[in-house]
Amino acid sequence: MENLYSTAMTESNADALQEQPVFAAELYPYRSLGRKGFRILLLMTGGVCLFYGMLFATTGAWPIGMFFGLDFVLLYGAFWLNYRSGRVREEVTVSRTSVSVRKYSPSGRMVEHLFNPFWTRFFVRRHQEIGILSMYIAGEGRGTDVGSFLNPEDRESFAKAFRGALATVKRRI
Repeated sequence: MENLYSTAMTESNADALQEQPVFAAELYPYRSLGRKGFRILLLMTGGVCLFYGMLFATTGAWPIGMFFGLDFVLLYGAFWLNYRSGRVREEVTVSRTSVSVRKYSPSGRMVEHLFNPFWTRFFVRRHQEIGILSMYIAGEGRGTDVGSFLNPEDRESFAKAFRGALATVKRRI
């Protein structure tokens, strides 16, 4: 009796097996203030700026009231730029046939760096007290930095997992 779950190993199955990722990570910058917290912060600062702006305007010091409005606009602009830069992300994938690093800019533009896993080198620059300062993937005369926006703990975790995946692929010749 034939096993229902076994399939014959064909060339297309072998290619699909080789292309399955051994490691896949999507890296995002950390933001400590979420969208809800951002709305609450804007409502509170908007209320304070409006109250004091109106207070100074009614007492005849109207230029000071305008500065409260300017403060609020600058605060909103700074957070808008912060959240826009938070849309940066990187997708790192390691398979038997390639190492792919896709970098997405805040505008949505994507740049992909492809490497042969057997020629790929992973460099980590460390500081004794801080930990990992930078990570760099190089191979075949090309290279790119990875995870420059991550915090030190996430860099450590990523470096350990990526190095292990790269070693696993290189061992399976």
